[in-house]
Amino acid sequence: MLNRVLEGVPGSDTGLTHVAELPARAARTTTWPDWAAPEVVTALRETGIDAPWIHQTRTAEFAAGGSHVVTSTGTASGKSLGYQLPVLTALLQDPRATALYLSPTKALGADQLRAIGSLTHEGPLRDIHPAGYDGDTPAEIRQWVRANGRWIFTNPDMLHLGILRSHQRWARVLRRLRYVVIDECHAYRGVFGSHVALVLRRLRRVAARYGADPVFILCSATTAEPEAAASRLIGAPCVAVTEDGSPQGPRTVALWEPPLLTTVTGENGAPVRRSATSESARIMADLVAEGARTLTFVRSRRAAELTTMDARRRLAEVDPQLSTRIAAYRAGYLAEDRRELEAALSSGALLGAATTNALELGVDIAGLDAVVVSGFPGTVASFWQQAGRAGRRTQGSLVVLVARDDPLDTYLVHHPDALLDIPIEATITDPSNPYVLGPQLLCAAMEHPLTDAEVDAFGAREVLDELAAQGMIRRRSTGSDARWYVTAETQPHDAVDVRGGIGTPVAIVDSETGRLLGTADAGRAPATLHEGAVHLHQGDTYVVDELDLDGGVAFVHAAEPGWTTSARQLTSIEVDAITEQHRYGAVTSALAQVRVTSQVVGYLRTLVTGEMLGLVELEMPAQILPTRAVLYTVTPALLAAAGIAPHRVPGALHAAEHAAIGLLPLVATCDRWDIGGVSTAEHPDTGLPTIFVYDGQAGGAGFAERGFVQLRRWLAATLEAIDSCGCASGCPSCVQSPKCGNGNHPLDKAGAVCLLAAVVAELDGGETGIPPGRGHFFDS
Repeated sequence: MLNRVLEGVPGSDTGLTHVAELPARAARTTTWPDWAAPEVVTALRETGIDAPWIHQTRTAEFAAGGSHVVTSTGTASGKSLGYQLPVLTALLQDPRATALYLSPTKALGADQLRAIGSLTHEGPLRDIHPAGYDGDTPAEIRQWVRANGRWIFTNPDMLHLGILRSHQRWARVLRRLRYVVIDECHAYRGVFGSHVALVLRRLRRVAARYGADPVFILCSATTAEPEAAASRLIGAPCVAVTEDGSPQGPRTVALWEPPLLTTVTGENGAPVRRSATSESARIMADLVAEGARTLTFVRSRRAAELTTMDARRRLAEVDPQLSTRIAAYRAGYLAEDRRELEAALSSGALLGAATTNALELGVDIAGLDAVVVSGFPGTVASFWQQAGRAGRRTQGSLVVLVARDDPLDTYLVHHPDALLDIPIEATITDPSNPYVLGPQLLCAAMEHPLTDAEVDAFGAREVLDELAAQGMIRRRSTGSDARWYVTAETQPHDAVDVRGGIGTPVAIVDSETGRLLGTADAGRAPATLHEGAVHLHQGDTYVVDELDLDGGVAFVHAAEPGWTTSARQLTSIEVDAITEQHRYGAVTSALAQVRVTSQVVGYLRTLVTGEMLGLVELEMPAQILPTRAVLYTVTPALLAAAGIAPHRVPGALHAAEHAAIGLLPLVATCDRWDIGGVSTAEHPDTGLPTIFVYDGQAGGAGFAERGFVQLRRWLAATLEAIDSCGCASGCPSCVQSPKCGNGNHPLDKAGAVCLLAAVVAELDGGETGIPPGRGHFFDS
């Protein structure tokens, strides 16, 4: 199939960088557990399951025995049976027992609810009453769910806003809560994961108040350290099941790099590749024309629509009937439209779909032949989740990764071992982040006043003292009866956006109609919603008229200006404290608490052809971000020995910083838009040439810490990505950044190679230690 699709493609002799053939895997089964209710086993057998796979039985055994457990196995490995057995058995044997199911997406929750509904709609399991409770649930149905639902399918947002905030109304459910299922738990990372971790601690606390101590069953894609990640997420010890007993068909994985365009140049004259969106649309159209049912994963809602339109156009030239069997799937569609698309994909009525990661998690779409991944999705775990959408009935399948013009994508398609042969990343969360912990503590105190012991268990004494100083919470009574109560004017639940950034989100409002288009993270708003910025929403283009940061609103109007905008900003960074430090000869690395000051000073307008129209100046207030950063310094002597003259140092540092930001997702579960960087030839706090990479969320999200721990691997990959890029002086595939506030100037690609080669050599020499005494920036 792959050869036929690539036949006759211009540049195909260089576009295809690697093909891997992954062998099939046979199933390993066990017997049904003795404790499982016969009625449950019979119902599962009737769905075609003759015997459970080994990981399903092990998961069920741990849960039934009272242990929190996480299953970390591949896509389509039947993880759901591992929780269905113990949960259905408990609900059948105790008519008053209840359970919760949490998923990160509506599509996954609805899919799992349908599966349980088919098992329980008649016969001895009909009194289990599975029910959905999410943003699509009508008010009258929500009331029925509270009164009658026994297995409630919801998400962290509704658990936070709908259940915990009004827990008295959910007393029936909470009092007899036996199990909590957390599906696709690897999706909870960064600030989102930190919020969810604290929501789950609040759930355990409220359940305990009603006398319940539920067992948590977590399902995850194959990840590193699943036991530690799951334990950190729920705040209690978990055991891990990682041996996958499910069968898997043979799989072909192809890595594809789009060709360079000969007629277009980008910023500063850099070469530009054909877009991943266009390449993916072509490949999907060719696969569908060959009879392969195909799913194409893209990085944005707009890309889903554009890919679909392009693929339809191509198919119309071959067979007009085929063009009608391609669709887009993304968040933002009505619930009934999403369900209809899922059913059409599963039945084969649709032969192809371009989708955001809304279809990455768990939805059982059987029978797909191929998956096209348009741009590396940010983590190896997500890549394999998306790849696993094909071949779900053990038939052979094809997976094609199409690289974007991005350092990490370019690195991976030329270093397939970094994608195909390395362990999956560990999920990063930081529930101790004070900017997450503070609002969550207020929510917990409103649900039930906090004791001093609970405050200490949260590790939140300093945070709580700060909240008390702000008048948001106060301690009443003394001795063992002392408790912390929120003040009357404090309404914390609405202020917490479980999925969003930290701080009040900025509402985006159409000034002509008054319609709310969406929200944006307050921290990113100055760079993306400044006056004159071009904003895309569901394929439509708007121009920002006004940004009111104090009021938390941006006013826009519909327009087609014909250009895009990118902010130009000045950024500086101050070191507040060093958390940890290492010295490797002439290189010193550290993990630090920092303050990043950013000020948008203008924006650049760029035509779709890549032509620059000029800079528009702005006067905007400076924004201060307290966060965490990984940094490393080098000595002038090392730079001189590497052949980098003083006038080249700023460009070498800047280029190395850009590439490092692009490659950090290789070692941390982040996107380049989650992080930022600063480089300087002589930083005032270090007195040395220094590169910083910092978390883009207040308080940090754990990404900088991962970079600090994996510094050698991270910088070695960064060096290789720059050195192996075929451009002459720097391009978006190596050292140029789409988010650079300085217009990608100055950049010295050759200097960055020399710099990083010298740094990696020092890291390979081993740690030399930091001597005591004054005179060095890193002294405590």
